[in-house]
Amino acid sequence: MNDIRRTILWVIFGFSLVMLWDQWQVYNGRKATFFPSSTPAVVQTQDPTAGASVPGSLPSSVPVASSSVAGADQIAGAVPALAAPVAAPAAGQELVQVETDVFKLTFSTEGGSLVKAELLKHADMADKSRNFVLFNNSMDRVYLAHSGLIASAGGPALPTHKTIMTLAPGERRLPEGSQSLELRFESPEVGGVQLVKTYTLTRGSYVVAVKHEVVNVGAAAVAPQLYLQLVRDGNKPPGESSFYFTFTGPAVYTEAQKYQKVDFSDIEKGKVDIEKTAQNGYVAMVQHYFASAWLLADGIQRDLFARKVDTNLYSVGMIAPLESIAPGARKTIATTLYAGPQEEKILEALAPGLELVKDYGWLTILAKPLYWLLDKLHSFINNWGWSIVALVLLLKAAFYWLNAKAYSSMAKMKAVNPRIMEMRERLKDNPQQMQQEMMRIYREEKVNPMGGCFPIMIQIPVFIALYWVLLASVEMRNAPWLGWIHDLSSPDPLYILPIVMALTTILQTSLNPAPPDPMQAKLMWFMPLAFSVMFFFFPAGLVLYWITNNVLSIAQQWVINTRMGVPPKFHLPKF
Repeated sequence: MNDIRRTILWVIFGFSLVMLWDQWQVYNGRKATFFPSSTPAVVQTQDPTAGASVPGSLPSSVPVASSSVAGADQIAGAVPALAAPVAAPAAGQELVQVETDVFKLTFSTEGGSLVKAELLKHADMADKSRNFVLFNNSMDRVYLAHSGLIASAGGPALPTHKTIMTLAPGERRLPEGSQSLELRFESPEVGGVQLVKTYTLTRGSYVVAVKHEVVNVGAAAVAPQLYLQLVRDGNKPPGESSFYFTFTGPAVYTEAQKYQKVDFSDIEKGKVDIEKTAQNGYVAMVQHYFASAWLLADGIQRDLFARKVDTNLYSVGMIAPLESIAPGARKTIATTLYAGPQEEKILEALAPGLELVKDYGWLTILAKPLYWLLDKLHSFINNWGWSIVALVLLLKAAFYWLNAKAYSSMAKMKAVNPRIMEMRERLKDNPQQMQQEMMRIYREEKVNPMGGCFPIMIQIPVFIALYWVLLASVEMRNAPWLGWIHDLSSPDPLYILPIVMALTTILQTSLNPAPPDPMQAKLMWFMPLAFSVMFFFFPAGLVLYWITNNVLSIAQQWVINTRMGVPPKFHLPKF
């Protein structure tokens, strides 16, 4: 039993060192060795003077949409490439700013595209006086939403996101008392087709309804295809921590394959493995706390793609073939663009599976009910910090008897520890007899050496799931707790919580029975201290969660030890 316990401790210790080494590699600009992130290790800022060339005309021949992998890739390649970001508008292009109660959006008449999105309810992490910017097109950041038309096989060029459009007159700011605001972009006739895009912005919502009207103004029937894509550079969002990993990159959801994340590095290597065709789902671009997504109604056939557009520039999108449109007729297709925070309830109501952009990983089945409970607590308490404390209290109450069993086993171990230490010293030259004698003492005292481990191991997935809930929840962003803690998603500016965390960790470790093996005893002290140092760089909400858990564990352990007649005693490490 002692060997098993020793093995478990060494496995945990080794895994911790591996993770620390990987994060140190990433922090110093090198590629992670064991757990590579989704962002290329070396990223390049696109040079506006040497970017991708914009084709003078769109392809005259485009492959027909195909359900095969090759067909889907070919049609994705038919979507016009993005020009390099520019400091000033291109010739003929105008930028139009629109504002609602939650958005300040910038549209370009080039393609009627959304090129900048400021979220008025969310502050920038680096500069709290500025609004958080999601979409952008600048020298440092490229993140855009495009849509347009491509022709079927043998068809002419059609209006795309590179076509200069005309913006119809109308309101540019959501009027008081009004619930919605519309922007209408009209393309010129290209290939006998006119494309009209109508954006509808709604008060209090990050959901943008985008209506595409395809008008056949030519003399022959046309069967165009509508493409929707999100384009983004491969850089990590500014302000991201190097001490924990959150996913940044494209994602695709279909009913058949569910949620699929795509690493930028896989796109770079041409190893994209996603569902290629579907009649449901969405495409998204995901980062910590925020996401954007294009959605089509279920039942509409679409080809899905993720591709490299240029150096350190990637896109994810879908292409939907439209029915043949007779001369003089028009076809309207409704789409939805989401650009905002990963608020779980809003995403769930918008589309099946969209809430999965808030990524809890393999512990989603545990994390979702934990978030639900945390949200319910917040509806009563109205403070996310105290809601975290309340949730940990409820979890400790739910696991009270498991913890009681673990701490009882530890108390028994602590009671027999003097006998074990004396016996080890007496039989140190006879390991086999030492092991037999140790097992005899455990049997006589009815002590299970692993009795303190198994109850705690059962709880580990729950507390890891809660860790991811707190790390992924945008509600923690800029949420105050009390006093000096003004943002639960940022590290404690005064380092008070990490210091308290370290002290409670030391106190809890000192209450546990010292392992008989000197190496195990040193390891038992080293690991908590190492994790305490890491918590100096963790969000305050996560540190608050661990402190609460530590304090409650110490209190329960103290009470159980006292009831069992084993007075709590502190032992210090011997190095």
